[in-house]
Amino acid sequence: MENKIEARHLNLYYGQKHALKDVSLDIKKNKITAFIGPSGCGKSTFLKTLNRMNDYVDNVKIEGDVILDGEDIYDSRVDTTLLRKKVGMVFQQPNPFPMSIYDNVAYGPRIHGIKNKKQLDKIVEDSLKAAALYDEVSDRLHSSALGLSGGQQQRLCIARALAVQPEVILLDEPTSALDPISTLKIEELLLQLKDQYTIAIVTHNMQQASRIADYTAFFLVGEMVEYGSTKDVF
Repeated sequence: MENKIEARHLNLYYGQKHALKDVSLDIKKNKITAFIGPSGCGKSTFLKTLNRMNDYVDNVKIEGDVILDGEDIYDSRVDTTLLRKKVGMVFQQPNPFPMSIYDNVAYGPRIHGIKNKKQLDKIVEDSLKAAALYDEVSDRLHSSALGLSGGQQQRLCIARALAVQPEVILLDEPTSALDPISTLKIEELLLQLKDQYTIAIVTHNMQQASRIADYTAFFLVGEMVEYGSTKDVF
């Protein structure tokens, strides 16, 4: 089975704090890999190393390699804008921009130079459909995204990530702020999306990992203590 991302001997320090300790992990293509473990164990920190979100944190030092499709993403020549187009991110709290539903989804494609209205219309519709949201919002695409429910806002954030055609989607506890019904919708959505995308998800919910993940890695105090196919780990 093909690896999409390979982390090798990854160490991360926040100042003096050794937050990730010699983590080596493969993320398989077109599978869902879950990172689980108690709060503060390093799982979100590890997730953020996969698209260099930790670049924004002061005083961070990273050692080791993260290889995406055979290339080290920490190579100085890597364009982080293109990296984050390829490796999208969805956060714990839904964070739609204070603009219309349409403009939220069109935002990324516009940044990457797509100006044609017909093309943008298609991207917006396709992305919302892929995020299982289009039917609920098709009649109010030009209303504020802030009027959506929490679960809809999170699916909008997934649509926004999909709009720039990533290959990998990283999700940091994407359902922790949601009710059970919205959580189930997002889980069903992720199971559909893995046919086209490689997915890595941080969750503190072991039941969630057992429901949706093909592979699970268990983190404890900055170390990865167990990794394997989900049915073997549980």
